[in-house]
Amino acid sequence: MASGGGQSFLDKFAEVSAKIGNQVHLRSLRDGFATIMPIYILAGIAVLINNVVFPLFLTDDALAAAQYWGNAVTLGTLSFAAILLCGVIGYCLANNKRFGNAIACLVVSICSMVIMFPQTLTTAVANLTYAVSSGDSAVASQTLDASVLGATADTISYTGDVTGMISTTNTGANGLFCAIIIGLVATTVFIAFSNNKHLQINLGEGIPPAVGKSFSVMLPMLITLSIFAVFSALLQGLFGTNLPAIISTAVSAPLMGLMNAGPWAVIVIYTVANLLFCLGIHQSTISGVLAEPILTMVIVENMALYAAGEPIPADHYMNMQIINSFALIGGSGCTLMLLLDTFIFSKHKASRDIAKLSILPGIFNINEPVIYGYPIVYNIPLMIPFVIVPDIFIAATYGLTCLGWISPCVVQAPWTTPPVLSALLSTGMDWRAAVWQVIEIGIGMAIYLPFMKVSEKAQQHQLELEQQANEAAGHAQAA
Repeated sequence: MASGGGQSFLDKFAEVSAKIGNQVHLRSLRDGFATIMPIYILAGIAVLINNVVFPLFLTDDALAAAQYWGNAVTLGTLSFAAILLCGVIGYCLANNKRFGNAIACLVVSICSMVIMFPQTLTTAVANLTYAVSSGDSAVASQTLDASVLGATADTISYTGDVTGMISTTNTGANGLFCAIIIGLVATTVFIAFSNNKHLQINLGEGIPPAVGKSFSVMLPMLITLSIFAVFSALLQGLFGTNLPAIISTAVSAPLMGLMNAGPWAVIVIYTVANLLFCLGIHQSTISGVLAEPILTMVIVENMALYAAGEPIPADHYMNMQIINSFALIGGSGCTLMLLLDTFIFSKHKASRDIAKLSILPGIFNINEPVIYGYPIVYNIPLMIPFVIVPDIFIAATYGLTCLGWISPCVVQAPWTTPPVLSALLSTGMDWRAAVWQVIEIGIGMAIYLPFMKVSEKAQQHQLELEQQANEAAGHAQAA
């Protein structure tokens, strides 16, 4: 009875968790981040080459010229990531809702986000020029004389309001939360208007499909963008603010503060996520929705700071790369350690056969063969280390980073990067991080080993019971 009740609870827990993870807006958020992940990886490679590789053999002017390449990549990826994410989330939400014109949702999302940006920026400007004579093109502008501002020639600058500019503060890592909210809201509003047949313009047959789709959503698009423009005007006119500033203060700062207050929130999320994986539901259903977007924003900010040569603040030590490099060695649950234990200590033929098939994917952090083939799913002894080993490594790596024993993660390396190399890349080639990852492998093997032996004994016992049952059935038939 207790077993049945426990099983019923696990089934209900898995069912509710799956429904949460598959909710259309959350699924679209996860899909959106997965879609633009390659640009973060490219940015990480560029940052690493700019700040580690080029300085090894280039100096002064040659270094600055070479780093222009990496700076260009950063500008087109990290500094523009929020705009891209906003559009992609709109596109993914449209696809997940089976809306027939997903590309229009991408356009609406990006336009809506830019509409909500402030039209005037307060900024410091150096190397100023000013118009001398609008009618004389030969002297259209000159460098502003220092005496005008009462400053020395080499420190001349001016702080004031500038129009016709968009700040990378809003388009880059700091604008990702704004991109998420606007992408989801703008697309939802646009789809609602588009489904109203009275707002659809039908040009009839015989016109190109792209033109027909464009006219069909013209009025919904105009209405949606107008609503966002009115909202933007009201925020500025009544309160002197804008939506990105509000979201940054009221949403992104508290959530990032929760994740960066220590490892505990992340540990709780990944404990639940890995427990679900043991019940057959992929861990990304939970972690991919609740943790990865926020932790990805932090590592993106770290890359931008590292590219600019600035120190990484302590509240940015917990980020997605700590998870990928140090808590997912061999995949979810750090199952590479289980495979190594199996090769060295196991005498169970079935386990060794699965390990032979799984070791190569495991080196590249792909472990579905282990999850479902070993198996770990519904295997109580192996569920325990599968859940606790990543938690230990999250806490330990965060602690070592806080102590300064390993460098903070500053590069988003591909999640398929093998161990040791992933630690080097993610920390800007800190050899101490690679040593720590090797130590992690040893610790993980030590934790997995007794549970592996218990699992094998349980499997052997189950096999013996099945053989006895088969023999009993054979005797009964013979009699």
